[in-house]
Amino acid sequence: MITNETKGTIWHGPVRVADTFSKRFRGLMLARGINHALVFILPAETRINASIHTFFMLSDIDVIWLDSSRRVVDLKTAKKWRLYAPKKAAKYIIEGPVGLIKALEVEEGDLMSWSPTEEKGKTIPVKSLIPGKIDLKGSGSGVAMMEGVQEVKDKGAENVYADSF
Repeated sequence: MITNETKGTIWHGPVRVADTFSKRFRGLMLARGINHALVFILPAETRINASIHTFFMLSDIDVIWLDSSRRVVDLKTAKKWRLYAPKKAAKYIIEGPVGLIKALEVEEGDLMSWSPTEEKGKTIPVKSLIPGKIDLKGSGSGVAMMEGVQEVKDKGAENVYADSF
């Protein structure tokens, strides 16, 4: 979510943060169907650091440059395959789909804020360290143990219920 605090307008789309060199380097290059905003946190507040290019972009984007106090110093719809530099030094850059500037009613001097969307981590399947034993009651330590299916079949249904309580 991005908020124009001056105007009280809110854009409810997903927001990601580019706070490392690799995330800033990649930016929105080669991204198809951009439906999120990317907030760049730059290492220094300068015009040169805040300069961008739209080489390898698959679509045009809206760009908002902010100073260290989060005030808008420049904004524009950036066309593909061009270079852009803000009018004044910037510490933050917000890049997003065309229409972001209009939706937020952004003008120079506006105060902006954002709330990054929580990104879900990728799950990686792993083999269990203790095969066949998982306890659904829990042990308080985060590790659970329970009898495997074969052991339950061997005990018989009446014993399983008695052992469960």
